[in-house]
Amino acid sequence: MNQLPVKRRRGRPPKSSAASYQNTRDALIQVGLGVLTQKGYSYTGIDEILRQAGVPKGSFYHYFDNKEAFGRALIEAYGQFFAKKLERSLSDASLSPLARIQAFVDDAKAGMQKFDYRRGCLIGNLGQEMAALPESFRSLLCAVFRDWESRVERVLEEARKLGEVPQSLSCDQMAQFFWTGWEGAVLRAKLEQSPEPLDRFAQGFMALVRGS
Repeated sequence: MNQLPVKRRRGRPPKSSAASYQNTRDALIQVGLGVLTQKGYSYTGIDEILRQAGVPKGSFYHYFDNKEAFGRALIEAYGQFFAKKLERSLSDASLSPLARIQAFVDDAKAGMQKFDYRRGCLIGNLGQEMAALPESFRSLLCAVFRDWESRVERVLEEARKLGEVPQSLSCDQMAQFFWTGWEGAVLRAKLEQSPEPLDRFAQGFMALVRGS
């Protein structure tokens, strides 16, 4: 009995290996991260992402159901990427706890300089856009911030044990304060195209936690 040919989904690329599928999906995410850290979600079109990634326009929906699903994937990917970046500094046992936080600041500052202050923090950017974003983003963004806060809190608790900061320091509150202030400093650094806002915030934060 003859079989009818299988009708392909419109815009779907030819059948390929799982590795090829994943590579293309990863490429879309990487390009998306670069564009959204500069322009934000609302001002970024899917066509721009596809063009930069070299992926045919009709193929996007083979990898993501819609732009909202793509945005959720970007939040997850950026959260994981930045957590690893953060841990490179915060887990450096050769440095004192507060020096590790400063090492993160220095590393992030170098990253912003590398891209001429065009790129900021994707999570912070999306947080500022939240009123115009899909509601599903809210819990994801909050979860990423909580994760980052827990990492800084851990280091502050170690600093407290070693006497770098007062025993009375509220590590959880200071960790929250760090990220609230840091995101503002990143925004100001982009605006001024200068590392000075990052340095001013870091100096103020260190003075605050030391109680000086």
